Amino acid sequence: MGYLKSADEKKRLYYTYLAFMLNGVLALSLGSLLPFIRESRGLNYAFAGMIVSLHSVGNLISSFAAGALPVLIGRKKSILLFNACFALSYVLILAGGSNLTLALAFFMTGLARGASSNFGNFTVNDLAPGKAGFLNGLHAMFSIGAFSFPIFLTALTRSNGENWIYACYFMVFAGIVSWILYFLIPMETEAASGQEKQIEHKKEGGHFGFFREPLFYICTFTLFFYLCAEQGVIGWLITYFVDTGLLSASLSQLMASVLWIMMLAGRLTTAWASERVKKERLLLLMGAGFVCFFFWLLFSKTTIPIIIGIMGFGYSMAGIYPTTVSFCGRLIQKYSMAWSFILTSASLGSILMPSIIGRIAQQAGIAYGMSSVVVVVLIDLALIIALNIYIGKQTGGKRE
Repeated sequence: MGYLKSADEKKRLYYTYLAFMLNGVLALSLGSLLPFIRESRGLNYAFAGMIVSLHSVGNLISSFAAGALPVLIGRKKSILLFNACFALSYVLILAGGSNLTLALAFFMTGLARGASSNFGNFTVNDLAPGKAGFLNGLHAMFSIGAFSFPIFLTALTRSNGENWIYACYFMVFAGIVSWILYFLIPMETEAASGQEKQIEHKKEGGHFGFFREPLFYICTFTLFFYLCAEQGVIGWLITYFVDTGLLSASLSQLMASVLWIMMLAGRLTTAWASERVKKERLLLLMGAGFVCFFFWLLFSKTTIPIIIGIMGFGYSMAGIYPTTVSFCGRLIQKYSMAWSFILTSASLGSILMPSIIGRIAQQAGIAYGMSSVVVVVLIDLALIIALNIYIGKQTGGKRE
């Protein structure tokens, strides 16, 4: 962490990392809990897909609002406001008995997740602009939280499936701890930093000059289709394995943990490699693996090939999001609204895909629903190739 100069900067980074790890627990628990919620509430595929998409709608709204609201009330107050939705959402899951209450709970988890993602990515990019290693470190912490919950849930429900309720109590506690971490993050330099950036924005042509940058569109669409695939697969993975009979319920939960363990390994690898290899070349390699291993996973019908597919898919996809974001570092610093527009536009992918999968599954079965992800992974690879070509032209082949 030698790049950081002051004790406050290091504290901001460490607390943001810890809060992002809890964000992984709180946001990604929904995919693991969905089969239990479906069974206990008698939900069909279409409604289940809709509430997963409502999580993404909340994510979309807060991704933008958490970038714009700090102008009015400050970045810290904004994240504290949105992050409180995590604990409240799981209280609603515990206390509410209606589908409307359940839908509201999923929406609120999205509100909290989007704001946390906005805050975490903005903070790390502000501390270390364009440094893919720092951003991959941030998302590695998210992976730690994400793979921990399915293991915990499997242990809790092994003897009695109804014990999933106790996992929700734990989520309420985790949400409170997450809020406290954001409260403790030092933000004393925020006002001064904001004034400096306002001056710079005036020099560069205002807050919205990023609309004239081709890089904005390439990165945004790359993230859009990546999030289509990520949220579609993660949101439906356990349900897919269980309902097709490919794996048992307990083994399906463990596969979710295997996915996130491999994503952790992939992000740590990318953080290390990004300091030694061109980021665009790494991104291209990850994109190719992303596509190949998804096809492998889709056509696997026995346990060992499924495990290999999960491991390869998680490892390959791990660094795509943070590495793509690192290419936006200059835009995010240059234009105050750039990150909100990138994150909000990209998040539309995570809204659309779960519902599309749910609708297809309702009509033709979950296997066909999951197969629809093939289209988006292929488009994402094409965009990654386009990003490589663009960066190559901009840098003349030199390493950034």
